[in-house]
Amino acid sequence: MLDYSHNAWLVAASLAVALMAGFTGLYLTHGASKLDDQRRKIVVALAAVVLGGGIWSMHFVAMLGLQLPILFYYDALITLISALVAILMVGLALLLLHFRPRSAQTIVGAGVIVGLGIVVMHYIGMAGMELCRPVYNAWDVAISTLASVGLSVVAIWVAYDNRTQRNILLGTACFGLAVFSMHFVATGLTDFVASDSAGGAGPALNNQVLAMGVTVAVFLICGAFLLTGVSFLEPAVAEPAPAPTPEPEPAVLRAGVPFEREGQTFFAEPARIAAIRAEGHYTVLYMAAEKLFCPWSITEAESRLAPDGFLRAHRSYLVNPKHVSSFERHKDNGTCYFDDVDALTKVPVSRSRLSDIRDALGL
Repeated sequence: MLDYSHNAWLVAASLAVALMAGFTGLYLTHGASKLDDQRRKIVVALAAVVLGGGIWSMHFVAMLGLQLPILFYYDALITLISALVAILMVGLALLLLHFRPRSAQTIVGAGVIVGLGIVVMHYIGMAGMELCRPVYNAWDVAISTLASVGLSVVAIWVAYDNRTQRNILLGTACFGLAVFSMHFVATGLTDFVASDSAGGAGPALNNQVLAMGVTVAVFLICGAFLLTGVSFLEPAVAEPAPAPTPEPEPAVLRAGVPFEREGQTFFAEPARIAAIRAEGHYTVLYMAAEKLFCPWSITEAESRLAPDGFLRAHRSYLVNPKHVSSFERHKDNGTCYFDDVDALTKVPVSRSRLSDIRDALGL
């Protein structure tokens, strides 16, 4: 068994990477469920790359800080596979969270998947070591898995139970601790022995080359963290209340209601008109003993004379309540009577208009 230790600065750096990746990925998906399917898929894919890449980067930043008394390498292919596994499993969890109803079962299931993704990524990454072999048993894996899954479920539950900025920050802390704790719990339960086998599935990566790759990954995570952090810190701008839609002003009569007589157009004061009856596309005005032809339709007359108190009593009649001398209620309709209008003594009131007419008459 080989003695080993850790570089404290790289241990701290690994925790910082996990926290930055957690914040960036969780904040990227803030509001994603309100987007259309295509844009939501893009956001989920980006968040999966950031979170999965953050898990991988945290692991190998910590592994760069692992100090062993012998020289060791990593298999490039296995190292790449460990990154892909982390991204794919986190992506699966995000798909559940953003494309299925967000129930308690969905949140717990997503947390379990993320926790398992951290564990699988860790042990695949460790399997890529050359000239040095990690030694652990099933109990070691079980304890590491329990720590990872438990903290990941807490992280996803906190971040997705209520999508506020406070919850995202708490979820970030839980996610960072889940990745960080799982790695060092698993590493603490692992022994290392020297191995003669140097050949692997892919080319060998020494610590210098691995450090360059990890640095690029961490640089991208830091850039994404800064961009999302700026948006997070921006003060919320309250959306202006929509301006009330102005109600159309009723047409104002300038000369009165037009009527025709002997080839000329005259204008009657609305107050003198007792009722108006539809006559095809035109109307007839009733004033005292006169019946006068009006070029307005019944609809236009109703619109223009609404400010003067005219009401539709029937689909064919408008009445001026000021001229109604009496009202008779029938079973489901009524009748307005006009004592001073010789040309029209009564107007029927339909059932649908009964309430308006009664209100206008004070009944």
